Amino acid sequence: FELNGQPRQVRVRDRAATATVKENERATKEPGSVGAPMPGSVVDVLVEVGGSVAKGDALVVLSAMKMETVVASPVAGEVARVVVAKGETLAAGDLLVELKTAGASATAQPA
Repeated sequence: FELNGQPRQVRVRDRAATATVKENERATKEPGSVGAPMPGSVVDVLVEVGGSVAKGDALVVLSAMKMETVVASPVAGEVARVVVAKGETLAAGDLLVELKTAGASATAQPA
């Protein structure tokens, strides 16, 4: 703020305040584990849990530097879990969606 035409800075320290950092789950090398190809934010989630997807179907739309990227399904299967929501900020490699592929159970869950 300014006082008598002079800029002033005020710092208030609240020792009770704590910083919280959300750690996103990371994609694995399993075929049904779909990760973010780049850092960005989620513009739209195009699938729901229980829905069927074919190889190449759009799963999630990401935005980075005003450019939108559609993340496609690497395999055919059923959506076992949607990890992200519209508006979330992600790093490259963060888990977006887990797919249950034909003839296999859902991807391994962390213990």
